Amino acid sequence: MEEVSVVVLSARVLQNVLGASDIYLRKIRKALGVRVVVDAEKGKLFVRSEDAESARKCAYLLEQLQRWTDRDGQALSNDDVNRAIDEVLQGQPVSQTPPFEVYGGKTIRPKTAGQARYCEALREHEIVFCSGPAGTGKTYLAAARAVEALRFGEARKIVLVRPAVEAGENLGFLPGDLQEKINPYLRPLFDSLADMTQADMLREFIEDSRVEIAPLAYMRGRTLNNAYIILDEAQNTTVSQMKMFLTRMGFGSRVVVCGDAGQSDLSRRIKNGLVDAFERLRDVKEIKFLTLGRSDVVRHSLVQKIVDAYERDDDEGDYSAPEPPRAQGSQEGTV
Repeated sequence: MEEVSVVVLSARVLQNVLGASDIYLRKIRKALGVRVVVDAEKGKLFVRSEDAESARKCAYLLEQLQRWTDRDGQALSNDDVNRAIDEVLQGQPVSQTPPFEVYGGKTIRPKTAGQARYCEALREHEIVFCSGPAGTGKTYLAAARAVEALRFGEARKIVLVRPAVEAGENLGFLPGDLQEKINPYLRPLFDSLADMTQADMLREFIEDSRVEIAPLAYMRGRTLNNAYIILDEAQNTTVSQMKMFLTRMGFGSRVVVCGDAGQSDLSRRIKNGLVDAFERLRDVKEIKFLTLGRSDVVRHSLVQKIVDAYERDDDEGDYSAPEPPRAQGSQEGTV
């Protein structure tokens, strides 16, 4: 029997880590197959297990969760604990990336180990490419980081871009003026931003050009300085369009490119700009390439099952391009 002790930082911190009615403690015990004994008099936790590695992993997890909640001064969420357990089981360090602080006192936290690495990349790199299936939070987390940058003056404006390629339709065939034509394509971006701003704030930002949402075709010839620029649905760009978009980056700007190569609406004869960028630019050290996997899907539980079912039968699917090659050192489930 292996036993490892962990020093309790304080009663408040311990309560946050154990959770209401010890709900987090039971989750940790089950996931790692250990026993955890609280000795209040000695101010320690004792982790016991027949497997020495499991005991050491659990002790490390409890130490990191204590440091996390002690630093933030906030209670841990169920998502925080699940993510930390996932990271420890994968043999990775527990990430303690701070949440994105958007408007209305709201914070946006990563919910999986892969999302945590994505959030860290969004803070640390000027250009980030993220590929992954639906529901992994690619665009939502990028928008959260952009709103935070706008709120704290790190960016003068947010520019959200999306190619108008949807199931063979063309903007010119839709009724209405330009704004009415592009709204169906850009609705997901509006929804993400609306979730992170207060009532009527988004409309005000759009009116004074602090938030701009535009189709990719209208980016040609521009240079954007001090902006946070996000390209969504990048799997629907051609190679030339991707080059055009990336060269819009000006001084003081950051760029995020999100997409899912397995859902491209381009003709099979046209090379996918997202896949090409992963291949062509992967040796540029300043650019971060990340891939989210099935374990990072955080939508309705049925979405996870749908993604699994399609990926099991992807040999029979109608895809325009293969999955992008993984960046060096990346693993399944990383962003």
